[in-house]
Amino acid sequence: VSRVIRSEEVELDSVEAELDTVELQLAEILQKKAELTSRKNALLQQLEEACDTAQPLSSSASKASEAKPAMSKQEMQRYDGTDFPWSSKVGQHLKATFHLSNFRPLQLKAINLTMSGKDLFLVMPTGRGKSLCYQLPAICSNGFTLVITPLVSLMEDQLMYLKTIDVSAVMLNASSSREHAKMVMAGMTDPKAPFKLVYVTPEKIAKSKLLMSRLEKAYKANLLSRIAVDEVHCCSQWGHDFRPDYKLLGILKRQFPKVPLLGLTATATSSVLKDCEKILCVPQAITLTASFNRTNLYYEVSTDSDSEASVNDIAALIKSKYKDQSGIVYVFSQKDAELVSAELQKRDILAYPYHANMDSEDKSRVHRKWTSNKIQVVVATVAFGMGIDKPDVRFVIHHTISKSIENYYQESGRAGRDDSPADCVVFFGFADIFRISTMVVMENVGQQKLLQMVDYCQNVDRCRRSLMAVHFDEVWDDEGCNQMCDTCSQAKDYPTVDITQHARQVVQIVELAASMDEKLTPLKLVDAWMGKGPAKHRKMIQTTTLSRRQAEVVIVHLLLQGYLREDFSFTPYTTYFYMKLGRKASLLKNPTHTLSVKMRDAGAGAALVSLKKTNKHILLLPV
Repeated sequence: VSRVIRSEEVELDSVEAELDTVELQLAEILQKKAELTSRKNALLQQLEEACDTAQPLSSSASKASEAKPAMSKQEMQRYDGTDFPWSSKVGQHLKATFHLSNFRPLQLKAINLTMSGKDLFLVMPTGRGKSLCYQLPAICSNGFTLVITPLVSLMEDQLMYLKTIDVSAVMLNASSSREHAKMVMAGMTDPKAPFKLVYVTPEKIAKSKLLMSRLEKAYKANLLSRIAVDEVHCCSQWGHDFRPDYKLLGILKRQFPKVPLLGLTATATSSVLKDCEKILCVPQAITLTASFNRTNLYYEVSTDSDSEASVNDIAALIKSKYKDQSGIVYVFSQKDAELVSAELQKRDILAYPYHANMDSEDKSRVHRKWTSNKIQVVVATVAFGMGIDKPDVRFVIHHTISKSIENYYQESGRAGRDDSPADCVVFFGFADIFRISTMVVMENVGQQKLLQMVDYCQNVDRCRRSLMAVHFDEVWDDEGCNQMCDTCSQAKDYPTVDITQHARQVVQIVELAASMDEKLTPLKLVDAWMGKGPAKHRKMIQTTTLSRRQAEVVIVHLLLQGYLREDFSFTPYTTYFYMKLGRKASLLKNPTHTLSVKMRDAGAGAALVSLKKTNKHILLLPV
């Protein structure tokens, strides 16, 4: 009987392995189909637009997508014009107030649409001028524009800028004094109110009945001219920065149906925008989407896994390449913000921390001094966030990776808003993955988004922009990068390495730990594989000849490909990350199954099988 059971178990394993292989092949075919379909749709759209305009479409031009069939292309093109009743006033304030000579792509169309009372979603890269699309209409309209923003730092940044160009704006948040709040509330119903923009947090909308009452009176008096929801992706649970209070903003369109709503973001996908439409009660919103590409930004990843070495490298970069230039260093935690800023100060760099737990006055002081170049570097958590609009930021360095591609795109996008060259550098460390995993564990797709960011960092040969383009539903041609990322500018032919046997060794260690009812953290897994674990384990497992960096690359690849998976354990004080076998681990029991990875770091002392072929023979290369 036991022989029969064993035979059936072996056959079951074989069938499961074959099924997994078929699933992998299907996934690859479906991905290829999606890429071809996306390319086909893009080409069809280009042909349509070329026929409509009788002009060839520039490949570098921003794309505008209008998902709603209610408005034809000819009608949409009309909104690029300057023959509206407000056009003269808009043009005058563009030059006289904002000191700009012309509009950037999509700005004029967005302004004309919102001025004509249309509900609109505007997806535009960080630093491309989304704010102008409601600030300029606010000046040209009666009454005031209500602007909902998620962060006080964003409000302060915009108010500082508006003050320099003599545009009156006010804000309401939890720290507003009673006298200030009273003045703002009174001004909302005053036809001669001195302000044109009122900035509020979503929490204020959700919790202040007095504010809603005042808005209702302003609406009836035709003084509420527009509602702008900045960082609109925060509405959706599928967005990278979901905020619960944003889900309550649907009340605004229900209560004030005649007021046009303008939602703005740099990072929303089409599925996120559909969710936002439902939440904000704007089913007929027009969507304008600009290309995600910022041509002046250079993207780079440094794979230094040592935190102390990272600080040294960051300090060396700031003191040499970025001497006397303004920048941001993003870190994982409030503690890191304090520690890294202190380390940079020890190296004679004028750097100050910024995080959510600081006193609001201290945060404002750091923000103002950095904006006026009295501080060179802000060492910040994501609390120093969306909407920061300093034009001359020459570098954004991530001491720790972001939690998603969308977050990274937005954070790095604070560089180079003056269109001059700027650098976006990520320091990628093995331990970062698991620190952030425990932070995003409760998010719907937090782990999936984090692994996409890890894949971006682990990549050694694909254009950084091509990896971003996937997340923004955009067809990408690598030539569009113009060597403005490390993989394109430093193109190297890295070897494709057969890691099948290494993968089997890792799986054996994880299986052994499970059989002994022991949990393995990623760091313990690396230690065990390198022969640094308990003596009783060393006798039962095969240790690796790889360097530690190579071993980490292999383990990360196994995690990304589903041969390993995460397992979390919760305590009252913290969350722990452990490694378990993934659904593809059984494939490695099949003797014909192989696994490979391109590897940048080929340090000495290990023998890896390169899949590069010469005269049809697989070479064994020392690395």
